[in-house]
Amino acid sequence: MAIFSVYIINKAGGLIYQYDHSGARPEVEKTFSYPIELVLKIHDEKLVVAFGERDGIKVGHTLLSVNGVPAEGRFLKSDGRDIMDIIAAEENYPISLKFGRTKLTTNERIMLASMFHSLFAIGSQLSPEPRSSGIEVLETDTFKLHCFQTMTGIKFIILADPRQMAVDVLLKKLYEVYSDFALKNPFYSLDMPIRCDLFDTNLQQAIEQSERLGISNI
Repeated sequence: MAIFSVYIINKAGGLIYQYDHSGARPEVEKTFSYPIELVLKIHDEKLVVAFGERDGIKVGHTLLSVNGVPAEGRFLKSDGRDIMDIIAAEENYPISLKFGRTKLTTNERIMLASMFHSLFAIGSQLSPEPRSSGIEVLETDTFKLHCFQTMTGIKFIILADPRQMAVDVLLKKLYEVYSDFALKNPFYSLDMPIRCDLFDTNLQQAIEQSERLGISNI
């Protein structure tokens, strides 16, 4: 899938809608000899890679399991042993570690939406051009963030494959879907979370239609 997820943020910076189109989150499991080349740190009660990318393991990936035993934060789920102690002991090698991207919690999504809202405003103010539209595209090696802000301040954000074509067209289409199936819903209050089955269905159809355009070979 070339479209990963959709976020809609109201004019105050609150997250009012989020949809994950691609549920698959890649995982990488490798067997390491002592000492491991990766540097792990504790972040938000999880062990994440801070340095030493290799073999598909990226900075920011979370440690998911040790020798097949699931991790629960920095501890093994089975017996509560501290994973950092296990990794530090040479007698535990070779050791199999699985890494991947964990699913964001609702609170994390809300925090990131608010953070992007602030960055968007900062980008508008820092721009040397008058009346800057703010952040429209952020590009990384694995995805692009596309943002479209309406005249009323609603932001539509799409995370997509960097090669996905016509994302700007899809953003405008999502705005149409929002106008037709959210704003015209008598039970929907402006700037409140969107909970409408017709909106969900038509948004998904618009994404699937966009994906059929394919991705660029560039």
